[in-house]
Amino acid sequence: MTAPGRQRVNRTRRPSVDDEQVDAGSVTVEAAMALAVLAVVLVACLSGVACVIAQVRCADAAREAARLAGRGDTGGASSAVAALAPDGASLSLGGTDELVRATVTVPAIGGLLPGVTIRATASAAREPES
Repeated sequence: MTAPGRQRVNRTRRPSVDDEQVDAGSVTVEAAMALAVLAVVLVACLSGVACVIAQVRCADAAREAARLAGRGDTGGASSAVAALAPDGASLSLGGTDELVRATVTVPAIGGLLPGVTIRATASAAREPES
């Protein structure tokens, strides 16, 4: 309630044109930041999927290389790794008198994840030479 002779003053401030332009600019900046973050998350997810695919290919190549090396065919083991594993993969063979162990190693695909190395190892029984 107001006293007689006094008018009620509306103290709410109406936005000016400059305020509306500032609001529109902040929305643009927020949208640009959101798109940049979304792009980074998308690239990280795709890199992770590429690493999983490379891991499966390395495991297949290691299994086949171990089987072939167990039969005494080390040349075939190298060929299997070249055919099945991602580009740039390396094969190392080892083991004991009874088992042969094949390890396939490849750096992360595309260089998006530096320092990540994908490795798979498989073993197979060494067959007697006939």
